[in-house]
Amino acid sequence: MTSQPLLSVRDLAVTFQTPSGDFEAIRDVSFDLTAGETLAIVGESGSGKSTTAASVNRLLADNGHISAGSIVFDGTPIHHAPERTMVGIRGKGIGLVPQDPMSNLDPIHRIGTQIREALEVHGLAKGAAARTRVVELLEMVGIPEAARRARQYPHELSGGMRQRVLIAMGLACRPKLLIADEPTSALDVTVQRTILDELDRLTSELGTAVLLITHDLPLAAERADTVLVMYRGDVVEQGSAGALLARPQHEYTQRLLAAAPDFGSVRLVGDGPVTTSASASDGGVPALPEPLVRLTEVRKEYPVRSAGWRREEPFVAVAGSSFEIARGETVAVVGGSGSGKSTTAKMVLGLERPTSGSITFDGAEVAGLRGAELMRFRSRVQPVFQNPYGSLDARWTVRRSIEEPMVLHGIGDAASRRARALDLLDRVSLPAATADKLPNEMSGGQLQRVAIARALALQTDLVVLDEAVSALDVVVQEQILELLVALQQELGLAYLFISHDLAVVRMVSHRVHVMDHGRIVESGTPEQIFGDPQDAYTRTLLAAIPGSRLLDDDRAA
Repeated sequence: MTSQPLLSVRDLAVTFQTPSGDFEAIRDVSFDLTAGETLAIVGESGSGKSTTAASVNRLLADNGHISAGSIVFDGTPIHHAPERTMVGIRGKGIGLVPQDPMSNLDPIHRIGTQIREALEVHGLAKGAAARTRVVELLEMVGIPEAARRARQYPHELSGGMRQRVLIAMGLACRPKLLIADEPTSALDVTVQRTILDELDRLTSELGTAVLLITHDLPLAAERADTVLVMYRGDVVEQGSAGALLARPQHEYTQRLLAAAPDFGSVRLVGDGPVTTSASASDGGVPALPEPLVRLTEVRKEYPVRSAGWRREEPFVAVAGSSFEIARGETVAVVGGSGSGKSTTAKMVLGLERPTSGSITFDGAEVAGLRGAELMRFRSRVQPVFQNPYGSLDARWTVRRSIEEPMVLHGIGDAASRRARALDLLDRVSLPAATADKLPNEMSGGQLQRVAIARALALQTDLVVLDEAVSALDVVVQEQILELLVALQQELGLAYLFISHDLAVVRMVSHRVHVMDHGRIVESGTPEQIFGDPQDAYTRTLLAAIPGSRLLDDDRAA
């Protein structure tokens, strides 16, 4: 029996007014979504997938409008419905899980208050009942100590936990349709699987439909009933998830599948560091080179705010980590949200001081650096973070952002800095015209190239990449990874690669350390870690990779 669609989109077109004229972002988009069904829209940055989602709940930017077609939700045409109608539909009828938690959570209110507000606005719960429901929602999305976390502010939670809060908010009113716009791109694979399993449970028990926006085609194929592939504003392919993954018809779909990293992907690096310098010992035998970075029994604790006179035990973020990074080597640290990997990165960067233990860079204790030595360290160790929009000043041109480190360190004059910026843009395969653009005029992949160029503006020896490719679509991700490997081979760079994407880590790393609850539970080469994992947590991470269920099904068949 065929049921009426909960959501019906027909011949949808969206146009944005820009200084250079009207821009049609999507054209002739049509699909149906029934209760309890999951439809995934897949495509690279700029393909139109998020614009399609924003059209459904009528949250387009001020300069955008629906220029053609229709949207019918639960029997009601909403493509030109007044805002007062949409206010009643959003939240209770159509829930939303956006991607960026820092832009969508109020920094001055506790997270419990923000979730409770959604319940109270729609008349679903008040007072003690609302507070109880908040804790239930936080537990449902996998947040430990939910009652205590509900009293915290967004900045007190990790990025993964903040994303889970957004998911709890989206599910709070048990909507008929949930729009999930890249809901798990910032989460480790185990939490990602937990969240997506919960979404699956909702669709089966409550009849909730899910519109999943993602750049991860294997994830979409595993989780969705139907997949719709978009490219440059057009729907280029649509069909059942299994058929599309097994027999993609369009060239772009084939390209997406080819670019998606998995454990069959070709490794981009060799078995050892790019450069190995050794000096002869007194006996004429080459001595092992000193590592560029050495961590020895590093521990990091954070005080926990106590209630009343009760003293709380400190939170241990990192518990006795030890490892080394050689020149020209990529060392990856992987683990779940809250495992301690980003705290480790901050300590290596000198942004956090270890509670105990030692971190040395080129033989010098990082915590003891002062004055000119500290400035020299800052010039040789540079970060590239996950969100380039947050790490680049929106008011500055690309050239000024790249020149900024040189200005701060007093390197060169205006002409030489300009020449250096243009040379760096060329190194990261961006045209010279990019120099005069502002961040809002560029894609996420282009901005991440700018962030890498800025990291290389000084005499950089170590680049700390903290989830630097996790938010990129697979085509752009592949380009950035190839760029990083090429720069390493050309310049002899060392990388500390922080990631929850194990397939990517396998492609680019020389050594891997797996962290869980602040401890390194397993270390080895990518072949050892991913080919013959010894620790149960490592095996759990590998089993949770999107697409692994499909692979298991194929093997069983």
